[in-house]
Amino acid sequence: MSSKSSKSQWDFGELFPAAELRKVLSVSELTTQVKRLLEKSIGLVWISGEITNLRAQSSGHVYFSLKDASAQLSCVLFRGTASEARSLLADGQKVLLQGDLTVYEARGQYQMIVRAVELQGVGALQLAFEKLKQKLAAAGLFAPERKRPLPRYPQRLGLVTSPTGAAIRDVLHVVERRHPGLEIVLVPCRVQGEGAAAQIAEAIRWLNEFNLAPHAGQDPLDLILITRGGGSLEDLWAFNEEVVAQAVFESALPVVSAIGHEIDFTISDFVADFRAATPSAAAEIITEGFFASRSFIADAPDWLRNRVQRRMRSVHEDLAAWHLRLARRHPRRRLDDALQRLDDLQTSLLRSVQTGTEARTVALEHLTGRFHRVRPAQALKQRRESLRHLERRLNLLGPDQVLARGYSITLDAATGKILRHPADSRPGQQLRTKLSSGEVLSRVELEPAPVKKRKDAKTFNSPVQPIEPDRQIEF
Repeated sequence: MSSKSSKSQWDFGELFPAAELRKVLSVSELTTQVKRLLEKSIGLVWISGEITNLRAQSSGHVYFSLKDASAQLSCVLFRGTASEARSLLADGQKVLLQGDLTVYEARGQYQMIVRAVELQGVGALQLAFEKLKQKLAAAGLFAPERKRPLPRYPQRLGLVTSPTGAAIRDVLHVVERRHPGLEIVLVPCRVQGEGAAAQIAEAIRWLNEFNLAPHAGQDPLDLILITRGGGSLEDLWAFNEEVVAQAVFESALPVVSAIGHEIDFTISDFVADFRAATPSAAAEIITEGFFASRSFIADAPDWLRNRVQRRMRSVHEDLAAWHLRLARRHPRRRLDDALQRLDDLQTSLLRSVQTGTEARTVALEHLTGRFHRVRPAQALKQRRESLRHLERRLNLLGPDQVLARGYSITLDAATGKILRHPADSRPGQQLRTKLSSGEVLSRVELEPAPVKKRKDAKTFNSPVQPIEPDRQIEF
């Protein structure tokens, strides 16, 4: 038994890595990678088409588009490049352009930098090509709605080409590299010269009949590829024959046409369900599904690991959510909440009672103090003391006290008006003078002329003569 344990087919390694890494590109980085890939993969090419949107700048650069029936390409001819062919450029002119395919990074747009310009020849073959193209287009052989999609994972391929040409080597090389399990049924035929068109058409029909006939243990064909390498218009003319176009149109199997180089277009390209630029490109398109699935299978462990990890996270989150909901709705949780609310209410009630009691106690003490301060006996005593004090003050200020101190008050006996000035009296007026122990009645007489007295004389003349001096009036 080996010391090293053999790995199980279900051992995918670490399903839950510490961290997922991903590469994020900026727009500039992605555009630069696309530019490098485009320049490396395609590089210098020849392209044919019709000039449109021609625009010459004051800088000397010329910008235009090259179009055909279904697409267009932006082109630029810089100052000093192919200057002798600038006069050939005009809107509507059909030309052949040689240049480098690249990407103008500022707009993220792929374009062609033109190196050389040639006019397309219009010979007898070109005229025949255009006539047949118009005829077949009018008959509906080029209609887009009749074109069928290619199978995603083809298992058997019918190949129509020369067994000695470069095209078959290119196709087999790509198939061996990208889809070694693809079975190829080769029908060898001539691809140029006299009789080549008839052989190509016959090979297409034979593959359709072969697909309908039962073959024990063999799967049916999935599609047909007709291909050859590049060449002149004359070399490729077999694929511009109507007999080949009819055979492609009548084929029950999808047909891929890969004739010549990218700039070469044939009638079979227009009729076929799919046109590839080169034989190698056709092989890559046919094997694309299987080749992509290889990458998918290679990435399957990581994909499965990520899916399982995401699923586990989702399940864990759902479980946590349900656990939380269960905890919130559990009877014990609701009882605990009710008990807690009861404790809060009890605490609040006790606090309210204590606060109310303290407030009532303070108010009672305040009222008690006020009551003690305003007791009837004490208040009466205070009022009596105040009354006695006022009485004493009143007695001190009263006329009796004034009279007791030796003063008297003289009044008009008839009216009771107090005399405050001698001018208030008149002769014959009867007066009443209040003393401390009685009253004296008197009458006012006219004062005699003043008599000159000696300085040492001491006499006092009173204008009031006492009447009934022995009479006293109590009051």
